[in-house]
Amino acid sequence: MAAGPPSTARNSAENPQPLGAVIGQVKGWIERCGWIWVQGQVIELRRRAAPTQFLTLRDSRSDNSARITCSSVVLDAAGPLTEGMTVVACITPRLWSKDASLSFECAELRIAGEGRLLVQLEQLKRKLQAEGLFDPVRKKRLPFLPRVIGLITGAGSAAERDVCENIRRRWPAARLRTRHALVQGPDAAADVMRGLAELDADPEVDVIIVARGGGSLEDLLPFSDEGLVRAVAASGTPVVSAIGHEPDSPIVDLVADLRASTPTDAAKHVVPDAREQAEQVRSLVGRLRQCIISRLTGEQQSLDLLRSRPVLRDPTGGFVAHQEWLDGARGRLERAIDRRLADEQTAIAHALRSVRTMSPKATLERGYAVVADAEGNSVTSVADVDAGDQLLLYLSDGQVVVEVDYQEAR
Repeated sequence: MAAGPPSTARNSAENPQPLGAVIGQVKGWIERCGWIWVQGQVIELRRRAAPTQFLTLRDSRSDNSARITCSSVVLDAAGPLTEGMTVVACITPRLWSKDASLSFECAELRIAGEGRLLVQLEQLKRKLQAEGLFDPVRKKRLPFLPRVIGLITGAGSAAERDVCENIRRRWPAARLRTRHALVQGPDAAADVMRGLAELDADPEVDVIIVARGGGSLEDLLPFSDEGLVRAVAASGTPVVSAIGHEPDSPIVDLVADLRASTPTDAAKHVVPDAREQAEQVRSLVGRLRQCIISRLTGEQQSLDLLRSRPVLRDPTGGFVAHQEWLDGARGRLERAIDRRLADEQTAIAHALRSVRTMSPKATLERGYAVVADAEGNSVTSVADVDAGDQLLLYLSDGQVVVEVDYQEAR
């Protein structure tokens, strides 16, 4: 039979202790522990508007985890903390009396390992971005076919082999000028900067490739060096960054004029594919030939259409209709003139008859005479003459001079 819990005179089933008192004693015993630095991974982070923040740390070598409380000031001072980062925390245990739950209070929090490097790199990124070094407007266009391609890479590296082989495969006539440099370690950034300065000063180099294979964050750290980043940004020659593999992203990728995912990909960007270009030329020549043939065919059809028109088959054919029209118009005009002349002649004849009927000569032809005195004045009354006056008689066929013997008035 299993034994029950131990009992004493002060503590037994008949004389139990209050649970709150026991929790208070345990709380006092726990909180007598001092502060200690521990390392763990952040597996949960909950930011709140309240002053107290909560996060959960887990031991990376075991399944043990603990709830951590800290102030907003401590959490913000640690930097841009995210879940998954490894941190170093100065903690002390705390027991919550209400539910007897154990947690740890954090007085200071620091990002450790790669996380600390990531924080530093993120701060540098923000600084350079604020200066405008990542602005797309600053990026220079790569030449279509560079005269000389500058290459900065490690001596005998796989990156050098990939770049050179792919460039020559795509464009066999391409010229490369390689500058070997350290691509890892504390002196790597300075060595790459010297190679960049040499190639940038070469007037024949039209584009520069900085290439390195993949590696850990520490291995690629030289390509996030502030001095190297600023040198790439200040380069007058377009720079292609081909550092690591697709997931790798050192800061130099952000300021380079072109970021290639791999060294092999860099070769695809700096030179065209000779076979593709030849095929494009053949295609363009074929299209040009077809356009010329189509244009000539269209112009020939237009010319044939013009030549088939009656006016071009018989240029004088159009004059026949115009001649007929002119002949008709001439005939109508002549007939109109003849009618007009006949009408005018008839009118003149009528007028002439009227004039002749009313003229003195017609009156004289009927036996009348016109009498005038010696001075040529017309005599219309017997009172105008005296006996012995000579008068001039105008007859139809001449003149007669007579002398007045006497006059008699009626």
